[in-house]
Amino acid sequence: MGLVSRPARSPEDGAADLELVRRVAAGDRGAIDDLYQRFRRPAFALARRVLADDVLAEDVLQDVFLSVWRDPSAFDAARGSVASWLLTMVHHKAVDAVRREESHRRRTARAEDDLTLSAPTQTSDVEDDVWERVEAGRVRSALRSLPDHQREALTLAYYGGYTQREVAALTGTPLGTVKTRMLAGMRRLKDTLGTGLPGVPGATPADGTSR
Repeated sequence: MGLVSRPARSPEDGAADLELVRRVAAGDRGAIDDLYQRFRRPAFALARRVLADDVLAEDVLQDVFLSVWRDPSAFDAARGSVASWLLTMVHHKAVDAVRREESHRRRTARAEDDLTLSAPTQTSDVEDDVWERVEAGRVRSALRSLPDHQREALTLAYYGGYTQREVAALTGTPLGTVKTRMLAGMRRLKDTLGTGLPGVPGATPADGTSR
């Protein structure tokens, strides 16, 4: 709790906060919007300080207030104020997000290191053709040019040997989202390298019909 900075709030503010939580518990959708507006600025500032990323900080806020909407009974007035409860949740979820991002970076870095040291152990004829025609350095450079999530999914699939379903499980991402990221990444790699790309384990046709 000591890590969480609390905004200066009056007793009247505290009473209003409690009323909003009671309204949320009663199913009042407007109450969760009001609660969000009251705490958005201090909550975002705290998440941004932990994550150093605006997009991730906004994701944390959405997660926190969705949790409040789903289970407002988690608030216990005997343990502190609404402000303390909300900001503690923001802090915990922001720290969890940092750990997830770091885990993803380490996993992707290991896969890219494996790519540098050796060619894939299971390759198709098309993969062999790519590796004959394109230097490994160009492939690594092209991968690094992709957005993080596309690069992670393709690296795990091509060089980790995971299927799309396994990539979804490893990254905690919906299967449909993994398919979309991999398809977009393959198209960008094809544009960059100017050559065919190897097949993805467990992949569906690249025409997008099964997304």
